[in-house]
Amino acid sequence: MDLQQLEEEARQAALKDIQNMLQRPGQLEKVEQYRHRIGRKKASVEALLKTGMQNQLEGVRVGLKQLETCMQDVREVRRRMDAVERLLEGVPEVYDALEVVREENTKHSQYATAMENLKHIFNVDASVQKTMALIDEDKLLNAHQCLSDLENSRDDLLYELHKQPKQHASDKITLKRHFEKVDTVSQALEKKIRLILSRTLNTVRKKPTVIVTALRIIEREEKNDQFAVQQQKVTGFLPPGRPKAWRKMIMDVLQAAVITRIEGSKLEERADNKMWLVRDLEILRQIILEDLRVVKSLCVPCFPPHYDIFNEYVKFYHEGLSSYVSNFPFIPPLLLIGVSLFWQLDNIVRSGLEGNEYVSMLAWVTHTYPGGELMSHPDLSVDVHKLAGPLLRQEHLKSLENEYLQNMQRNYQEWMTKAAQTEKQEWFSEMVPDQDEHYYHTSAPVIIFQMIDQHLQVTNTIHQELTFKALVMSIQQVEIFGQTYLKNVIELKEHHFRNRDQIKYFTHFIITIVNNSQQMVELAQQMKQLYWPKSRTDHYEDFEKLLATFQRIRAHAANYLLEEAFLDMECHFNDLFTVKWLGSSIAVDTICVTLDDYFQDYNHLRPANFEMVINEAQKLLAKRYIRALLSKRLSKPRVECDAITRKINQEAKRFKLFFEKIAPKISLSDSPLDLIATLSALLISDIELLILDLHTLLGSYPSLSEDHLVRLFYIRNDVKAAEVREKVQDAMKSKKSMVSIAKQDCIFKEIVFSDKLW
Repeated sequence: MDLQQLEEEARQAALKDIQNMLQRPGQLEKVEQYRHRIGRKKASVEALLKTGMQNQLEGVRVGLKQLETCMQDVREVRRRMDAVERLLEGVPEVYDALEVVREENTKHSQYATAMENLKHIFNVDASVQKTMALIDEDKLLNAHQCLSDLENSRDDLLYELHKQPKQHASDKITLKRHFEKVDTVSQALEKKIRLILSRTLNTVRKKPTVIVTALRIIEREEKNDQFAVQQQKVTGFLPPGRPKAWRKMIMDVLQAAVITRIEGSKLEERADNKMWLVRDLEILRQIILEDLRVVKSLCVPCFPPHYDIFNEYVKFYHEGLSSYVSNFPFIPPLLLIGVSLFWQLDNIVRSGLEGNEYVSMLAWVTHTYPGGELMSHPDLSVDVHKLAGPLLRQEHLKSLENEYLQNMQRNYQEWMTKAAQTEKQEWFSEMVPDQDEHYYHTSAPVIIFQMIDQHLQVTNTIHQELTFKALVMSIQQVEIFGQTYLKNVIELKEHHFRNRDQIKYFTHFIITIVNNSQQMVELAQQMKQLYWPKSRTDHYEDFEKLLATFQRIRAHAANYLLEEAFLDMECHFNDLFTVKWLGSSIAVDTICVTLDDYFQDYNHLRPANFEMVINEAQKLLAKRYIRALLSKRLSKPRVECDAITRKINQEAKRFKLFFEKIAPKISLSDSPLDLIATLSALLISDIELLILDLHTLLGSYPSLSEDHLVRLFYIRNDVKAAEVREKVQDAMKSKKSMVSIAKQDCIFKEIVFSDKLW
């Protein structure tokens, strides 16, 4: 530290302070005051420094004095240790000299112990008889006192033998044989206590003092066990029969009593009552609830607090029920040999669960047991999950759920297979299908979805994830049923068209199939709205697949209806655009009459299906009529084409009026029948302006091919084929980039001819 530098810094700081204090002339008058103030501060600081120095010096003085005292103590300790070492040099000689005294002392100790226990040694038989009599008379505290005296006498004598340097096994054997009846008394008392505590829940209601007495004896024995174990750590001697561990024994007894209590709850088997499992579980619930009420209200005051008897009883019931629930659905009967389970286990394992018994068990495990009906009941208020964990391990819960779902799946497969077979048999019967508000139907769709809804309502009482699994599985099974149903429908159609006289009510049952398919789609959508979680997207393809299957069945069946109708009209379509057709309307009249006859049956279709069939019928009629128009059956000059065009337009109008008559409530706008008039207009168009008309037509119907247009102009024999082909090709060149804007354009894709004009 540089003192000069510090002094200079202090001087500079003082000058700076003076400059700050004397910046104005008026402040010079206060110079004397400033001097006095600084003087006082200086004196104060000097006093503080002086005091600090004095304190430091005083502390050093005290420390030196203590060090001096310590040195003196160390010298004194060293001096005394030297004296002790000199005294110990003579100890071996004294030890050898006192050998005789030690032997006499040992003998005296043994004689004293023997004298003290002499009365017990000579009166063992009498004491044993007295103790046994006290046990028989239920005077357990007195009996335990007598037993303790006998055990203490035996243990003291054995301990004296243990202390002897030279031990003889014969002495111990003789002594133990002399006291062997003491073990018999101990076992008798233990048996008595076992009996009392096995009836705890009954005894505590009537004579709680008996329970308290037994527990006092057990607590005494626990203390004796602890003393014996501590003594063994010090001396290596452990009295025979120790530790007795009676507290563990009584906990085992209480647990066994819980199992015995449950064993007595069985009332009936499945053969006696289909609701046997529900009744069994309800009885178990009532028994457990009542027993735990007794434990909480009566046993808790009787048992020592460290027993935590209420929670222990909860664990006993939990462990027992867990073993029961975890094992009965999974262990094969042969593995039960030598296994100790509840009464239900053996019988239930052999018989297994059936139907809704799975649901009863799952609902009881997941809701009833931990819920307000049992463990969370206001009288108990037990958080069993926190105290003892779940009643059923996750893997067993999943296995039980899977067994339930597999059982449900088997039921679905069995029932739906029978339903498909029954429906198939009805198709070949001589009976008209059932009607509901004039619509043909069968009960299969409603029954199927009612069955599914019942299962889902039941699973919903367990948890939503199981409900979702059941829903997905149900959808998959209904889709499989749909595939079988579709296969049967196709077989029905093929069988009918091989010989149309075999199935009397083919049309009626095809109508029924169309209605059923639509109903299946509607019921599936309703089921989805009720049970499908909004947040779930997995397995959605299964639902879409189900809808697609029944929509395909509906479309196939509707086509079969029209296929049958148009098969009857085949010859009349062959008469169109022939010479016979020019002078007669018989073909179109017959077509309309035939359709009207079939549509009398089609009125049994549900409105949505009827509209679909109407639209398909218009499309099919337009396609067949246009196909006849393009079939090269007629070739006339331009003059006669006016009459042909008028006839075509009249017939197209008649077709539309027919459909308006049979379906007045259905909109027929943008009907495919309008295509007939559109094409007929080309027959009377100016050949010079034809390319413009073709551009307009191809703009709306790009699926029109060259073959279609050339075939149309075959009717006009005044136009050369090469000229038509050239104009059509010119119009087709500009069609490549066009996109169809008319929904009826697809009709032209379905009209294909095997023969070509060139």
